[in-house]
Order: sequence, then C-alpha cells, then structure tokens
Amino acid sequence: MQNDRISEYLTQFAQTRAQMVEQLGRVIVGQNEVIEQILAAIFTRGHCLLVGVPGLAKTLMVSSTAQILDVSFKRIQFTPDLMPSDITGTTILDENEQGRRQFRFVQGPVFANVVLADEINRTPPKTQAALLQAMQERQVSVGQETFDLPDPFFVIATQNPIEQEGTYPLPEAQLDRFMFNVKVDYPSIDEEKRILSMTAKDESGEIHKVLSGKAIVNLQKLVASVPVGDFVIDFVTRLVRATRPKDPTAPDFVKKMVDWG
Repeated sequence: MQNDRISEYLTQFAQTRAQMVEQLGRVIVGQNEVIEQILAAIFTRGHCLLVGVPGLAKTLMVSSTAQILDVSFKRIQFTPDLMPSDITGTTILDENEQGRRQFRFVQGPVFANVVLADEINRTPPKTQAALLQAMQERQVSVGQETFDLPDPFFVIATQNPIEQEGTYPLPEAQLDRFMFNVKVDYPSIDEEKRILSMTAKDESGEIHKVLSGKAIVNLQKLVASVPVGDFVIDFVTRLVRATRPKDPTAPDFVKKMVDWG
C-alpha cells in the first residue's frame, strides 16, 4: 500500500513538472537544460546561479518561473552602491499607537519565497555576503534578533561574465551556496528565428500558476524521501574526493589545474 501511494505521488510529481515546463515554454524559447536545472534546484531546496551575457532572457526566465508558482516574489537589482541593509532589511525608530518611540524591524526584499538576485556580480563582495546566511540557514540576523525566512525559500541569481567591465567576482563562500552554476548560452538559429517571429507579432503567451507554496514544500519532502543506495553514496564520495588536489585519489589533471576541490 505504501509503495502504491509513493508511486501515485511520483506520477503526480511528473505531471506537475511537465505542466511547469509547458507553461515556461509559452514565454521562453529553447533553454530547455537551463529550465530543467532551475526546476531541479527548486525541488531539492537549492539555489541557482545563471551565468551568461546580457540579452539571453535570464531575468525573464526567473520572473516567469515565479509567475507559475503561487508564492511571493521579490527582485533585487544589484548595483555598486547597494548596501547589505537594502537586502536584509533594517531597524528604524518609529512611534507606536500610544505615541511612544520604539525600534521596529522593516523586512528587506530577501523575505520572499523566490528572490531574484539580478546581476549579482555588479555589487561589491560586502553586499554579496548579505545573502550568505539567508541562503545557507534560511534566516536573517539583524542586531541581536534572528528572523526566519518564509518556506519555501530559494534564490535564483543572474550574473554577467567576469570579463565584462564593472563586475566583481563572487567569493568562494558565496559560490558554495549555489547548488547549480548554469551557463546560459545563445539559442540555436531556429530558436532565434522563432524569438524574432514572436517578438514581431507580439505572440508571447500568457502563463498560469501551477504550484502553491505548500505544494512545493510537499514535493521537496517527497524528493528528500527517495532512498539512496550505498553504491551511489560510495560513488559520489569518491567522485568528490577526486576533485581535491591534495587527495591521493585525485588524477593528475586535477592536481595541475584545480586549486580548491
């Protein structure tokens, strides 16, 4: 009976995922691998970093993903003058109903289910670090208080190539918070023709919500409940250790080309 129920849940999960892909396909042409990895990050409680030159619909992809989810969405446009408090929020001195002054915390845009960190490498590392605790612990500490972030919570960031002017490389600790580092490449010639045709004829489709926040949390629990065999754990462990230059099992090319595994 339990196996039948799990099988039913998995079938519903596959149908839901197919609906999400279909909805995104109404506004996004191509980029199938990118969409698959974004959805994988959502269902596994991970965060995603999209890397590509301007004009490849990275921001549209994220905002459209938020549209098909019945959850709160906030966009943070990273700029050189952005401050950490602009992300997490700040404490202000306010008057209550009795006219007494008291400190009150005003939540920043990070207090949302889906957070788009647009052009995250346009701001200095000090401000980038404001996302560290939020992404890892799903909490924000301001002063002596700690505030929980909503559940589900995931950050999808976009980044321009480091070679471009006015960009700051993401620190290693920040990169480690992302489950996927996705390269967004140019569409194929047929896809580009379709994009031009849709733009000229204003044929962009309307998308609808597919999942609620509670449903996302349930799907995340379903994914987490999938058993993992010992041979898979053994393979993953050996694979990860092989990426460390100082590990005896690391191949020669890793020792020559990798600084940190």
